[in-house]
Amino acid sequence: MARAARAAWVLGLSRCALAEGSRTRPWPPISAQRWAGFTRAAAGSPGPAVRKGSPRLLGAAALALGGALGLYHTVRWHLRSQDLRAERSAAQLSPSSHLQLTLYQYKTCPFCSKVRAFLDFHSLPYQVVEVNPVRRTEIKFSSYRKVPILVAQEGDCSQQLNDSSVIISALKTHLVSGQSLEEVITYYPPMKAMNDQGKEVTEFCNKYWLMLDEKEAQRMYGGKEARTEEMKWRQWADDWLVHLISPNVYRTPTEALASFDYIVREGKFGAVEATMAKYVGAAAMYLISKRLKSRHHLQDDVRADLYEAANKWVTAVGKDRPFMGGQKPNLADLAVYGVLRVMEGLEAFDDLMRHSHIQPWYLRMERAIEEAPSMH
Repeated sequence: MARAARAAWVLGLSRCALAEGSRTRPWPPISAQRWAGFTRAAAGSPGPAVRKGSPRLLGAAALALGGALGLYHTVRWHLRSQDLRAERSAAQLSPSSHLQLTLYQYKTCPFCSKVRAFLDFHSLPYQVVEVNPVRRTEIKFSSYRKVPILVAQEGDCSQQLNDSSVIISALKTHLVSGQSLEEVITYYPPMKAMNDQGKEVTEFCNKYWLMLDEKEAQRMYGGKEARTEEMKWRQWADDWLVHLISPNVYRTPTEALASFDYIVREGKFGAVEATMAKYVGAAAMYLISKRLKSRHHLQDDVRADLYEAANKWVTAVGKDRPFMGGQKPNLADLAVYGVLRVMEGLEAFDDLMRHSHIQPWYLRMERAIEEAPSMH
């Protein structure tokens, strides 16, 4: 029974890469660095002061070390970049053709949905392995025990990518620059940190940055403002939007039961696990959703927060462009769409479409992904 109750966290994000959306103390900012042909900066902003010797201070110090490590790797990459580009053959100008991708996921996880949206939009073929949320035997090969996990086979080299934003940033960097994934992954070092609840979590430095040189960045974004905007809203999707999902889909006992019926139907459960997960999980998540509402300071009517977030996004996109990325979606568009998509078929999603202004943008995103091959 306890094992089934743990499965209740599938959509509640306990097993679904909780560290990705947790509000960890941000690492100290690293000043923007410029080298010939390369522009990069490290994400983050200074957090509140902490007491000497506190776990959070240790976490911040560890993340600062990670930032320095990421800086070292980017310097090293810069020194090699011209040689790497000089050696790139015409066949390598389409690096995606050399990748064999396997995504380990929970289908109803918003972080996993983000990765699928990215892969689908970029027409990257991939295999899906649905992970049993109780036993998780499918990812026993990994010391990182959260999903999504992406395994990329590149020739004779196999790389494991963890954290949805790292997966997306690393793959996009690879696609744009042609660098090997083995090299790209070193720019996103994992570090341990303490979250607001005092629990140790794994964070990844630079995870919203694409490691591109100046010409590549200019070709992709057209200007610094577009790059900064994309990063800002990708982080917003992880830090805020994703935390509105559970309180809304488990808002009432009826909605909680409908949500777990969907989770069990789409997930990978044994017969007994499915029954226990559906009823025990629904009851547990209904109660937990109330705690989540308090933790994230949501309104009594959590739908109001969901509508407000959707309208805030629509306002940011504006009326003069179909997507935040302009004529085609950028990584922020794909992140927001991926998070919201997990609610499809549930009452919360229907309410969102009816009572916010997001439906036109959402329908455009659906079409963009369906027509992805013609957009590239």
